[in-house]
Amino acid sequence: MPYKLTIELSDRDLRHFRRELKKARDSVQIADDDEILGAAADLVRSMKGTDLPDFVTERLDQLETLIAMVTDEEWPLDDDERNPVLSGLAYLCDPEDLIPDDIPGIGMLDDAVMIELVFRELRHELEAYAEFVAYRESLLKQSVLRRAPEKAAAKIALRRRQLLARMRRRRQKDA
Repeated sequence: MPYKLTIELSDRDLRHFRRELKKARDSVQIADDDEILGAAADLVRSMKGTDLPDFVTERLDQLETLIAMVTDEEWPLDDDERNPVLSGLAYLCDPEDLIPDDIPGIGMLDDAVMIELVFRELRHELEAYAEFVAYRESLLKQSVLRRAPEKAAAKIALRRRQLLARMRRRRQKDA
């Protein structure tokens, strides 16, 4: 029988987790973005082949979306948009974070919380990216990319500008 656990995080709690995310990113300053992204992708691949708690496996797809968003050359993000993702991924890749990952049953709990926080904070970015990917795929299905690549590239560029502008307006409004 499933057991639902609800945790309410106060503003103080959220500040604490954000500090931990910043510490994770600062602690890997010697690692470049590609190293963090590579380590995160490797971690997700290795985690998929193991028996993990459901609260962790449910977030693996989210992690793949984050990695795809940051690595998609057609979806340029500025540093303010990339850094929260990289901080979350750096935290996830650290086995000695708030709750060491090797503690059976709960070792990944803090990682799942961090993923949720990053997703919540980047909801506008993720929503815009999902729309961008769907638009790009629709052009591919219509064979527009193959038949008229210049026209498709112009359409993609226009849609990207629209979505990035909307994303930034929404983020500004939330700030």
